[in-house]
Amino acid sequence: MILTHIGGPTVLVEVDGWRLLTDPTFDPPGERYSFGWGSSSVKLTGPALSVADVGPVDAVLLTHDHHGDNLDVAGRGLLSSAGNVVTTVSGARRLGGGARGLAAGETTVLVGDGERPSLSVTATPARHGPPLSRRIVGDVVGFALRRSETESVFLWITGDTVLFGPLRQVAASLAVDVALVHVGGVRFGITGPLRYTMTGRDAVSLIGALRPRVAVPVHYEGWSHFADGPDGLDAAIAAAPDDVRSRIRRLTVGAAASV
Repeated sequence: MILTHIGGPTVLVEVDGWRLLTDPTFDPPGERYSFGWGSSSVKLTGPALSVADVGPVDAVLLTHDHHGDNLDVAGRGLLSSAGNVVTTVSGARRLGGGARGLAAGETTVLVGDGERPSLSVTATPARHGPPLSRRIVGDVVGFALRRSETESVFLWITGDTVLFGPLRQVAASLAVDVALVHVGGVRFGITGPLRYTMTGRDAVSLIGALRPRVAVPVHYEGWSHFADGPDGLDAAIAAAPDDVRSRIRRLTVGAAASV
């Protein structure tokens, strides 16, 4: 598997002849994006690659469509050229165009073509904020990907989520090779200390329970709403047990990496 971290939550995944893209964000930096209910964030860092640099994409795995740091204007423009778009049920209704909507626990199949195996994509639970916040922050899912002939998960994408019971249950129940873990510890001034994604310490706890071969932190830099950004992640990794720290791999943004 080859991963190219383009920036934020956006990763190009090349595996078994498939080209999969997570949460496409390609807008330049400098704009402020509203997240609703008076919250907003400024994009501080642009993507390492452009849409043209990325090239053809077989499927987009979109954890949620309604926040600009997971799907922006340029990212939306890419969706029509992608072979498949898999997202939340509510997101599929909003996007239309044949997008496939999944609730947590539901599965769809990316059908192979003889040279490529079919891949099953199962939505996993995510909660993008504190308890009872779903009505405000909207639906989010993660994705567990399997080859059709095996039960093991070759790639798990957590999506934007806090560390909560159902996520811990997933970590305890899945055998995962590579995990893309969304971090950043998002906070907004208007909601004070409430967090909307995992901190570095949360991510270390999740990785310790999951025990993947490789865990890749993503979506912790490049936006003003990351209250526990690179420094928080660095501190958490430094304090992690050796067995957890050895599984974590930080990718150089824009560089393809074999994992």
